[in-house]
Amino acid sequence: MSDLIARLLEAVEFGKIDQKSPFPPQMRGMDGALELTAQALEASVSPVAILEEALIPAMANVGRKFSENKVFVPQMLMSAKAMGVSMAQLKPFFASGALRKKGTFIVGTVKGDLHDIGKNLVAMMVEGGGWSIVDLGVDVGSDKFIEALRNHPGAAVGLSALLTTTMVNMGDIVKGIREHAPATQILVGGAPLNAEFCRSIGADYYAPDPQTAVEYLNRIAS
Repeated sequence: MSDLIARLLEAVEFGKIDQKSPFPPQMRGMDGALELTAQALEASVSPVAILEEALIPAMANVGRKFSENKVFVPQMLMSAKAMGVSMAQLKPFFASGALRKKGTFIVGTVKGDLHDIGKNLVAMMVEGGGWSIVDLGVDVGSDKFIEALRNHPGAAVGLSALLTTTMVNMGDIVKGIREHAPATQILVGGAPLNAEFCRSIGADYYAPDPQTAVEYLNRIAS
């Protein structure tokens, strides 16, 4: 692994966005993901290497630590922001076809629910895992999910809910998706959910945290 790749992996894992960022304190004044990605591209490090050897492993490390309660939402958000400034520099290579995505993931918080932190974390982690993201936002009904599937056939879908009063809306959304595209892989997640509820509404997978969502998507993509 090149020195630039190793430093970029560390910057993303610990949430060092750019040189001016004061977080984390132990990396104050050091180059962050913004500068290191630019330096790597200028040094002719391939975008594929940047994604597969730095960004994906970094976010996997963050997801694992989050699952083990070794880091928490604020640290995870900083890592996701660091990953985002790096990904922004790689997007032209995705557009040109130089980089290939694993697939497309459509995600949204279900109808009646305006909470987005969990949905955003999953979207960031999945993007860091090499997927294209279609983020529908919050308060999303089946019509918007179906429209997104028409525009992105074969995509996987993620439904998020934080409230017991809105998680019940997932059943109708899953039913609508199944009528339009029966083979769609549907993941569900959120604080009040569990695997039994997932099965009862006909979804494919319950993700208790962002990392398990990434791992499941990677399995179905392989």
